[in-house]
Amino acid sequence: MKSEWILPYDDVKAMLLQSQVFSVRDCICRKEQDVLGKRTCSTPLHNCLGFSPAPRAAGPGDIYRNEAVAILDQAEAAGLVHTVSNVLAGVSYVCNRCGCCCGILRGITEYGLEHSVASANYRATVDVEACTGCEICVDRCQVGAITVQDGVARAEAKRCIGCGLCATTCAPEAISLVRKPEAEIVHPPADYTAWERARLANRGLG
Repeated sequence: MKSEWILPYDDVKAMLLQSQVFSVRDCICRKEQDVLGKRTCSTPLHNCLGFSPAPRAAGPGDIYRNEAVAILDQAEAAGLVHTVSNVLAGVSYVCNRCGCCCGILRGITEYGLEHSVASANYRATVDVEACTGCEICVDRCQVGAITVQDGVARAEAKRCIGCGLCATTCAPEAISLVRKPEAEIVHPPADYTAWERARLANRGLG
């Protein structure tokens, strides 16, 4: 049962623009690596976003919508993967993940996407005629799904997590996200209650 939904930048930004209340906190994975003295990246720490469409009284850590969007923009520029809860309604956070600290992304690189608790409905494809072999996409990919062979980028379907980080910075627009075939599409449960029921059923406890 997948718990995280990997989304491209535009989808996450649309969620923020439809929300009313926003908050920000430290990334727990990077904070953990800091405490352990094992962190190897310099990506932003204070950029895990919470949001809600329902207004409420201001609280600690609250920020304005434009600040939340700016943090998302910063995360995108830093090459971080955006993930939310694997539900259709009631999504309330976005984690901006790096491949070196995040437990979920490390699980994908070490054990494969098919065994991960995260999933996506897109994958990257490369227009080999347009690709210039600049390797920016290689540097941006957090799970090592892209290589350059004979001067052309190649995206490995079994490793690609459909985050879109390669596509958003491809100057010749040689990389694009395409929707997976219907047989591979993840249809998230309607809400957290439905997700919990599906999780119990998946474990034989429903």
